[in-house]
Amino acid sequence: MKWEIMEEDLCFQGFYRLMRYRVRHALFEGGMGEPVVRELLVRGHAAGVLPYDPVRDEIVLVEQFRIGALESPHGPWLVEIVAGLVEEGEQPEEVARREAMEEAGCQLQDLAHICSYYSSPGGSNERISLYVGRVDSSGVGGIHGLAHEGENIRVGVCPAEEAFDRVARGLIDNAPSIIALQWLQLNRERLRESWT
Repeated sequence: MKWEIMEEDLCFQGFYRLMRYRVRHALFEGGMGEPVVRELLVRGHAAGVLPYDPVRDEIVLVEQFRIGALESPHGPWLVEIVAGLVEEGEQPEEVARREAMEEAGCQLQDLAHICSYYSSPGGSNERISLYVGRVDSSGVGGIHGLAHEGENIRVGVCPAEEAFDRVARGLIDNAPSIIALQWLQLNRERLRESWT
C-alpha cells in the first residue's frame, strides 16, 4: 500500500502545529485514489503513567483544567492519570518518571508497559505510551505542577475499587485514564503478586 504527499502547508503554529496535506493513497481494490485534503494536528507523542501502590491497593490520580473538556457536563477539570509530552531525545519511560515527580510528587519504583496507541489518528499524530508505576502512596497528595507551564494540579489517592467505580459511572472519562484503569482492573492480582 502506497501513499503520496502532493502538498504540505503550515496552517498554524502555536502550542501545537496544524498542517494541511493534499495526499492520495492506494485503494484496497487496486490503483491510486483521487487526491484528498486533510488537516493534521501535530501534537507529537506523550506518555502516561498510572501510579499504583500494590501494598495499600491505592491509585494516585491528578485533577486539572483541560481546555478540550469545556463542554463536559462535569466541567473542564478532569480526573486523570499522570501524563506529559515526549520531548525530542526523550524516551516515553523517562517522561513517565519525570511527570510522576512533577505532577504528583511520586517516585516510581517499578514501571510496566501497558500499551501504546494513536489517540485520534483521523486528525492527530499523537501516539501515547501508557504505563503503570509502582509507588508508595503514603503521604502523597496536595497541589503540584510547574508554574511556568501554567500547571495547577490537585493530587489525590483513592482505593483501586473506587477508581474502577468512577470509570464505570463516567466520572473518569478520558481515554488514557480509562485504558490504564481497565488494564489494572484486569491485571491487578498478577501485578500485586509480582510487586509485593
